[in-house]
Amino acid sequence: MRTIWKGAISFGLVNIPIKLVTATTKKNIRFRFLHKECKTPVSTKRFCPTCKKEVEYGDLVKGYEYEDNKFVVLKDEDFDNIPVKSTKTIDIVDFVKLEDIDPVYYIKTYYLNPAEGGEKPYLLLKKAMDDTGKVAISKITIRKKESLAVIRVMDDVLALETMFFADEVRPASELGLNNIEEKIKIGKKEEELAVEIVNNLTTEFKPEKYTNEYREELMNIIRQKIEGKEVETPDVVPEERKIVDLMEKLKKSVEATEEGEGKKKKKTKKKTG
Repeated sequence: MRTIWKGAISFGLVNIPIKLVTATTKKNIRFRFLHKECKTPVSTKRFCPTCKKEVEYGDLVKGYEYEDNKFVVLKDEDFDNIPVKSTKTIDIVDFVKLEDIDPVYYIKTYYLNPAEGGEKPYLLLKKAMDDTGKVAISKITIRKKESLAVIRVMDDVLALETMFFADEVRPASELGLNNIEEKIKIGKKEEELAVEIVNNLTTEFKPEKYTNEYREELMNIIRQKIEGKEVETPDVVPEERKIVDLMEKLKKSVEATEEGEGKKKKKTKKKTG
């Protein structure tokens, strides 16, 4: 795993030298734009409309637009001289319960790998968090951007999740659904059926069970094209739209999920039998 950040965790008066490595990888299928006529990859050019010429990467600077078409230029040293602790250390601010953090705040997961000499304090912090059942709220600056972060124990190592700050999360009140329960009444039987569907579909979370079907089908099309085959796409017949009341849909859903439960139990019996 490639190290993307080096620094230290500040834990009280203890400093733990660590290396940050990514814990996840996004498996996207990447495409390049080609000229339709000759299938040549099209290059992206940096063009200045004022000077009417291409601009080399080395001639670019960062500009902040503070008014319409008015910019202030920031140099690399301006970013390096920002006087915040998180540029060099992951400063632990608080310890909280993991269940108190809403998943909407999470951005990306990293593993924390102890650097030479940091193994003992690293292990000490991990054990203290294990014993108390707490996670650490901290701040870290990666690629000149400060993020809120939570440090937690994951698969017997320390992991760091970068997070959004509170003012970056849009309030749900913007949807205007605050008074929806006053406007729409749910019948007791409807609620009971909905709960029954949830219970029938409840199982243990196994991430390997879920696959990216869209990506798999897209790769299948790509393979067929590489092999020179005609891509066969089945016709999708639109479902006939019928007006069905909510209660009828709930009852049918319960029946369908009960059938699924029965099949799962049969499979379990076969395995254990």
